[in-house]
Amino acid sequence: MMGKFTATAVCLLAALQASSGFSPSGRTLPLISSPSITTSKSFRSSSTTNKRSNGSSSRLYMSEAAQPPKQSLISKLKSKIPPANERKKLIPLASMFFFILFNYTILRDTKDVLMVTAKKSGAEVIPFIKTYVNLPAAIGFTALYSKLCDKMEQKDVFYACTIPFLFFFAAFAFIIFPNVGVLHPHAFVDKIAAALPVGFAAPLAIVRNWSFAVFYVMAEMWGSVVASLLFWSFANEVTTVDEAKKYYPLFGLGANVALIFSGQYVRFVSAMRANLPPGVDPWGVSIKYLMGAVVASGGCLVSIFSYMQRKVMTDPACVDQEKQAEKKKKKKVKMGLKESAKFLVSSPYIRNLATLVISYGMCINLVEVSWKAKLKAAYPDPNAYSAFMGNFSSATGTVTLLMMLLGRKIFQKFGWGFAAKVTPTMIGVTGMIFYALTLFAPFFEPIAAGIGTTPLMLAVLVGAAQNILSKSSKYSLFDPCKEMAYIPLDQDSKTKGKAAVDVVGNPLGKSGGALIQQFLIFGVGSLAAATPWLAGILGFLLFFWYKAVNSLSVQFEDAMAADES
Repeated sequence: MMGKFTATAVCLLAALQASSGFSPSGRTLPLISSPSITTSKSFRSSSTTNKRSNGSSSRLYMSEAAQPPKQSLISKLKSKIPPANERKKLIPLASMFFFILFNYTILRDTKDVLMVTAKKSGAEVIPFIKTYVNLPAAIGFTALYSKLCDKMEQKDVFYACTIPFLFFFAAFAFIIFPNVGVLHPHAFVDKIAAALPVGFAAPLAIVRNWSFAVFYVMAEMWGSVVASLLFWSFANEVTTVDEAKKYYPLFGLGANVALIFSGQYVRFVSAMRANLPPGVDPWGVSIKYLMGAVVASGGCLVSIFSYMQRKVMTDPACVDQEKQAEKKKKKKVKMGLKESAKFLVSSPYIRNLATLVISYGMCINLVEVSWKAKLKAAYPDPNAYSAFMGNFSSATGTVTLLMMLLGRKIFQKFGWGFAAKVTPTMIGVTGMIFYALTLFAPFFEPIAAGIGTTPLMLAVLVGAAQNILSKSSKYSLFDPCKEMAYIPLDQDSKTKGKAAVDVVGNPLGKSGGALIQQFLIFGVGSLAAATPWLAGILGFLLFFWYKAVNSLSVQFEDAMAADES
């Protein structure tokens, strides 16, 4: 049937060419011999000439027109499927990322509920945890990680860093949380609080709820250690540059399905309290189910990593064995906090990259903590708060999936620089709307009443939308931009650069915004009173973020051109 269709098309094209001078190759034959006014004689002469040439022209263009048929939709889809050797490593990598994000979503939602709704605590405690607990823990882990890398193979480092997290989360659910009444020194802290100013309530809340603070830090570290450091280091090791360009933006598609599943699981567990008998602590039961899922998901993660070590890393079709042997022979890069800071200062490219990471951490922290203060006021019950966060995570995953699909088009049509500016733009616009709603609450009261809600709930919903849009643009565009920026660098710069950004950039980004809020809380008394200052500081940080993106965009394009040449 296809042959008949092709023959018919060829005959039609030949007839069209004979009658109008059109050729399938895009040429037009002259029908008129004179460029000016044409006489009937010249027209007849030209027509006679064309008639003579019909046979030879038709035969010539028939061979040009007989092009291969277009691919069917199924053939196009098959051509998009990665080859077997790439699928063998990409599917396990995507599965690992899924389980990592599944855990991180549950841990992120749970840590906020624990600290914000804890006894004599609130959202104001978060900046102090990030600065005085999370930052020292990150520095301490860096030193430990450096020693582990010196003494162990990289695969053993992965096990040594991941498995202790799972043991802690299991112990927290089944041993620590059921005994918080004994473990938390509320009476002792109350005596100290009576002798101190009211501004010390937030740091004292960390002491009185110390086990929750430790859980908060471990949950934060899961994201920075397992997701950012361990996973991406392994992904960079097992994939080539060409594969990274094709598939890194798509990793988030599978990973953000995890946000939807984990968000709905959190909601399901939070709803279980309705069927519990009297006298049973509903939040304690929820903690056990949530941490049970985290441990099970972590077990799947470790199993997949073990499979890849046995089946993928040893397969020459998947990983270049010679390059792997050369990497093992090379001296490992040893970089502590001081060396990382020096490298940041000396390399404009890495410094701009670190500025992006630090700016994101500070900006999202400034808006997020203020939103969580509103959220606690709207949902003081831990299970109600947790259920809302479950829906929030599912919405984030859904929007991120859509942003992932849009993100590929943005990269293809507008390039790296435009894609890198989407996240700061999203945070800036939505953040300013949220702050305006907080600052001018009386003005928005008629609007809130008109849509059947209160100014508080309107602020909660707008803040949730701000976080969803900011995080979805971060996962779909900011993270791929950041990882792509390492691709054109030489191997030494890749290793040192990523180490510098992970060691210095991440803790500074998370604690920098927290430190700003602490000064404002001590200065003006509360986060609500500090809102005008926070809005101004947000705009200031966004200016430097844009400046770093513009500079890095030029450097990235130059580095890509040099790498291709």
